[in-house]
Amino acid sequence: MNQPCPITPAQRCGTIVRALAQYRATVSECYDEPLYEVIERVQESGSLGKVDIGALYLWKRIPRGKWGLKLLTMPEAQVRDITAAAVQRARHEDLPTPEAAAAARTVLSPLPGMRTGDALPSALIVAAAPDRMAVYNRRARKGLAEVCLPLSDGSGRYQRYIELVEQCRIELAEQGAEIQTAREIDLALYWRGG
Repeated sequence: MNQPCPITPAQRCGTIVRALAQYRATVSECYDEPLYEVIERVQESGSLGKVDIGALYLWKRIPRGKWGLKLLTMPEAQVRDITAAAVQRARHEDLPTPEAAAAARTVLSPLPGMRTGDALPSALIVAAAPDRMAVYNRRARKGLAEVCLPLSDGSGRYQRYIELVEQCRIELAEQGAEIQTAREIDLALYWRGG
């Protein structure tokens, strides 16, 4: 049986604000340089190529999978077509952020390494819309649970993750916190779930 959440939204916000401050005090700004470089290239090109995906793979420190060879043998134009569609969906301002996240995630599915799991696809989606989207990983998921926002598995998990991040963003705004982006929230959750 599920127990009621023992913390209030204000307490959750305080936890998130402290976690982000701890992350920033501990982790070098240099750590996210590969992500920032990819974000710049996506801003210019409107898509991600194999080199960009490789950089995000390294940045996320994802265990090596068999999909790498499959991705490398795909034509670059095909990879860019798929990722350009994901970029457009992630940036679609007429859609609520969780729906845009789900649409971008779905479009990425044909790429090797993107069929299951949300860690690497979420990194690509953040590169497409860094102020709007959040990176998913097991530590951020654990951080959500620690602030009484559990995330269920199954189809549509990334959309549900973004819905919870958006809930945090709204609560933080209501509390007057200076945290404004989904990326800041995912960093705090990552740190909290460490």
